[in-house]
Amino acid sequence: MRAMRKSRVLVGMFCALVVVSAAAAGGSSTPGVTAKQILIGGTTPLSGPASAYASVAKGADAYLKYVNDHGGVFGRSIKYKYDDDAYDPSQTIEKTRDLVQNDKVFAIYNTLGTEQNLAVRSYLNQLKVPQLLVASGASTWGNDYKKYPWTIGYQPSYRGEAAIYGRYILKTRPKARIGVLYQNDDYGKELVAGLERGLGKKAKLIVSKQGYDITDTDVKSQIARLKSKKVNTLMVFATPKFAIQSYSSARLLGWRPLVFVNAVASASNTMTIAALASSKRQTEGSLSIAFLKDPVNPRWKGDKAVTLFRTILKKYNGGQGLTDVYNVYGMSSAFTLVDALKHAGKNLTRAGVMRAVTHLNERNNPFVLPGIAIKTTATNRFPVTQARLERYHDGRWVYFGALVHVG
Repeated sequence: MRAMRKSRVLVGMFCALVVVSAAAAGGSSTPGVTAKQILIGGTTPLSGPASAYASVAKGADAYLKYVNDHGGVFGRSIKYKYDDDAYDPSQTIEKTRDLVQNDKVFAIYNTLGTEQNLAVRSYLNQLKVPQLLVASGASTWGNDYKKYPWTIGYQPSYRGEAAIYGRYILKTRPKARIGVLYQNDDYGKELVAGLERGLGKKAKLIVSKQGYDITDTDVKSQIARLKSKKVNTLMVFATPKFAIQSYSSARLLGWRPLVFVNAVASASNTMTIAALASSKRQTEGSLSIAFLKDPVNPRWKGDKAVTLFRTILKKYNGGQGLTDVYNVYGMSSAFTLVDALKHAGKNLTRAGVMRAVTHLNERNNPFVLPGIAIKTTATNRFPVTQARLERYHDGRWVYFGALVHVG
């Protein structure tokens, strides 16, 4: 809670600089756009407690370099400058301001984290700088477009994701004793709210909720308290570091509940580490959702998109991250960015790209699961609203059931 109050104070201070910033950012031509180049920027945690997400930016950057080598967008190359904010909203503010005022980027793109994007949203909207394809599933990016018309998210909403888990539990474990480990901020709390929505009148199946702060060393005490409540169904609404710890802490206690792990911590490489930190038996049977092709899933062996994914990483990222689905996320998001830039036209403006990104009808994004369309309208700003349930079995994720709506 202290971190959240600090973040909101920082937002207020940041917005007080908008008048000065607007003067500095003024000019007749579109910032960040020349005849040869489009400059975009963003922040990502290259270091700090959420550094596992660094590949979200690196995957996007690799894909954009691939696009540049194939002609760019209307002859312009796309330069993506992403700065390390260490998952600290105060650094997000500082780095974003520098990108807008000093680098004069065309748009802020793919900045990662709920608190981090909330910290700069008002500033960017007051300056009318596009805040594109936010790397966070907070529902506010889609719900609050009237107040923040220059902001749009990308991935499925946290609220919708957790509601899917709630409905699934009602069907398959109607007498479950549910415990929740959640990050104590807007991201974690939205997942909890979504779970309660999915459970509806059965929300009392939740017998314990335990929050942690991103600055905590571990979650051993939270896991112990959940076990003491005789929880048999554990919701892990956490980033990768703490999701891994939840498995290892449970094993140390001799406790093996059924685990639902949120999509932002369910990457196959994260689950492999979780199994090594606990045991294969501890992770067996875990549940999550997926909307991206997992590069380690045998189902996609020979798939053109996954083959392209590997080719791009080998050429533009030194061959790093070949098994990392967060790189796939980055490429999927970058594909949509390029699509929007193309539809914005040769005479690129900030208003034009916002019109394009709010009128998506993308059925050919090769990095998402078959059948998923990336669609938006002026009043429906949730680009990805479909996913599939998956179960962790024998060291890999296995999809089951049809596509489900995430809303």
